[in-house]
Amino acid sequence: MQEAITLSVFVPFAMFHMDQPFKLDDVWAALCLVGAVYFIFRS
Repeated sequence: MQEAITLSVFVPFAMFHMDQPFKLDDVWAALCLVGAVYFIFRS
């Protein structure tokens, strides 16, 4: 859960304050984290 929160804060920060482009790798990383959170908390 901590990694999902960190990514949701750091990606916009990197895009707007550090002028980094949004890449497809960001989408894949977010999907992997969402999947990990789902499998951890599904029971």
